[in-house]
Amino acid sequence: MINPPSIVLTTLNAKYIHASLGLRYLLANMGDLKPRTALREFTIGRPAQEIVDELLLLVPGLASTPPIIGFGVYIWNVLQTTAVLRLLKAARPDIKVILGGPEVSHETNEQEITRLADHVITGWGDLSFAKLCRALLHGPRPLSKVIAGEQPALDQLVLPYAEYSAADLAHRLLYVEASRGCPFKCEFCLSALDKTAWAFDLERFLAEMDGLYRRGARNFKFVDRTFNLKIDVSVRILQFFLDRLPAADATSPADALFVHFEVVPDHLPDRLKAMIARFPSGVLQFEVGIQSFNIDVQQRISRRQDNAKAEANLRWLVEASHAHLHTDLIFGLPGETLESFAAGFDRLYDLRPHEIQLGILKRLRGTPITRHTAEYGMVYDENPPYSVRQTGAVDAATVQRFGRFARYWDMLANSGRFKQTLPLLLGQRQPASGEAAAHSEPSPFQAFLDFSDWLWQSTGKTTGLTPESLVDLLFDYLVTRSGWPAPTARSALLADYVASGARGAPRALHGQLPKREPPQPRVKPLTQRQGHHQAGLN
Repeated sequence: MINPPSIVLTTLNAKYIHASLGLRYLLANMGDLKPRTALREFTIGRPAQEIVDELLLLVPGLASTPPIIGFGVYIWNVLQTTAVLRLLKAARPDIKVILGGPEVSHETNEQEITRLADHVITGWGDLSFAKLCRALLHGPRPLSKVIAGEQPALDQLVLPYAEYSAADLAHRLLYVEASRGCPFKCEFCLSALDKTAWAFDLERFLAEMDGLYRRGARNFKFVDRTFNLKIDVSVRILQFFLDRLPAADATSPADALFVHFEVVPDHLPDRLKAMIARFPSGVLQFEVGIQSFNIDVQQRISRRQDNAKAEANLRWLVEASHAHLHTDLIFGLPGETLESFAAGFDRLYDLRPHEIQLGILKRLRGTPITRHTAEYGMVYDENPPYSVRQTGAVDAATVQRFGRFARYWDMLANSGRFKQTLPLLLGQRQPASGEAAAHSEPSPFQAFLDFSDWLWQSTGKTTGLTPESLVDLLFDYLVTRSGWPAPTARSALLADYVASGARGAPRALHGQLPKREPPQPRVKPLTQRQGHHQAGLN
């Protein structure tokens, strides 16, 4: 640590496990100012005063030039960062505060956080931040508060991967990128503002990845919007990781390799499939944004997607590869009804991806989705994350109802804790004695929505439900509401509960649990501690 630094780069990450790629780009490209620059990360859970106190310890008063603090501002940390800035400026108004990041790159004049700051860099900040710091330190002082970031050629940038520390490699998720930008124009995404996608020189990029690997990195999360856009590049990158898989007899968790990509669902040619099929289980995770299967909605938001190809590719990935599939759907898109969303959910569920992440539309600042506000009755929350509250197609009560559905789906389905029980919950109801059998399979969406409504009415909770309480609630619902025989429901729940490793005593499983040895302390590998990658990238 330099003592004292003239410049501090900081942000508030969603969780400790996240390491800011953006800040490391800025640090790597500080040039002659790098020896005078420190990087310090916090989490949004830290009290604002504690963050301010630590920052002030880093930048004690300097005799001549005020110190500079640069904040990375995102949709998930803008409220907390605003609170930090209020306290920081009250304590040390002489400190020059520079803001950057997607949350302050649009609608800049409308935000309290930008009024508190001295300068705001919009857009690309890789080189513009250092340039502004030089002007503040040495002159001439900039005349404008809001400064448009300059987009350099990618080969002009110093790559940031050497800035990941040994502690980062051991304990945190490493974000990397082989390209920037996106050629697609989905209006809910900031990438809709990009003109195209730009790729880093592949040999240079792979050399950096090799450096990380040699230093001990074993988890890589690619932030590229379209990893499989250019198949030659995709195959080369996959081959790089395939060549570094541990030997079949390796047992150390430190040798486990985990790589996450975001892929375009309808672009999976045979050459790429052949490469994917060579990876064993537990190495590849693909994030697949379906968002909506409704063709009218897709066209309305400028989303190009061949649904038939996307469906066929997902089916192949599930049946013929070992990749873990994390798929996404968005509720509340303009003109999407509950019924059409349910049809899309059922279509996706039928493919059996490992996770279906359910999100509610957010109005990111600067995105073209706002052009539909009046025509489609879009009403958004005024506060981050600017979630849609109602539309012309779904009222506010339905949006709230879906929000509960999504939280319960995470608990039961995406958690993987109820693999045996979930098919019962979503399957055909067993006929009661003397009742005619049903002839049609129910909608999985409707089946889970019915359960979600019942669970909310029964508990009034969407958080704080223990594994034991969930087992008991599921047993009651399956037997009393869905008509499953008690032994069938209990057998599925018992298998799931034992497999989960939980060690309580659910009422529904009284007398059924096997004798268990005392728990042994263990540390989960990093790849098992990542959760579902719900937090945004920074």
